[in-house]
Amino acid sequence: MSIKKAKYENEAISLMRSNDVAILSTLSKKQDEYPFGSFVTYCSGIDRSIYIYASDIAEHTRNIKNNPKSCLTIFKINNEFDKQNSPRLSIMGDLKKVSDSEVEYCSERFIKFLPDSKEYSKMHDFNFYKLDTTKVRWIGGFGQIGWLKNDNWLKKDLDWLGKEKSMLKHMNEGHSDSLSAALWSLKGIKDDKSKILAICIDGYYVQSNEDIYFIQFEDISFTSAEIKDSLVIHAKMFKH
Repeated sequence: MSIKKAKYENEAISLMRSNDVAILSTLSKKQDEYPFGSFVTYCSGIDRSIYIYASDIAEHTRNIKNNPKSCLTIFKINNEFDKQNSPRLSIMGDLKKVSDSEVEYCSERFIKFLPDSKEYSKMHDFNFYKLDTTKVRWIGGFGQIGWLKNDNWLKKDLDWLGKEKSMLKHMNEGHSDSLSAALWSLKGIKDDKSKILAICIDGYYVQSNEDIYFIQFEDISFTSAEIKDSLVIHAKMFKH
């Protein structure tokens, strides 16, 4: 991957992982398949899968049941400069209801990042949907445009998928000082009681009080050995 494309990918990941709201575009079942845009909340998985929690009566849910082709657009408005020069990420793919085996994982993940979603679980018409990515478009600003490499955005079978809870426990109980140091060095936040909330192939999330911050790895980490190495690197890099 070229240096430019690697830069685009790192910036795209930072935007995706640090946000939880987006515009979802679907093809309208009712209106002759004209594009229909709606506001949604989302969370990203351990790999780069995107999940939404949608009601059966929502217009976009009816649309994806008819045609799963969708596009999620994530953006961050830069109010200090030209708004048209703000970064944005478009993730295209097929949005499909998750399998029964994934529901528990999705529920735990959503409640971690979007606690209010727990209330939706009391309603019988809400279900989880996953975006099976096909294409990813990044615009970082004027002249910073490109289609990103698909391989890293596809669903991955990770050998540490069932080990995340034990990894979190290990980090919070044995390396809390490293987490606090990373939070201070990268985000300028001092909190000795911060804790790691979740891990993904691109980095990890640190919770401080009611806020959640994404700490990004230098390189993508697919295997448990790579995750361990990346966490060790961060521990050494930021420890006082």
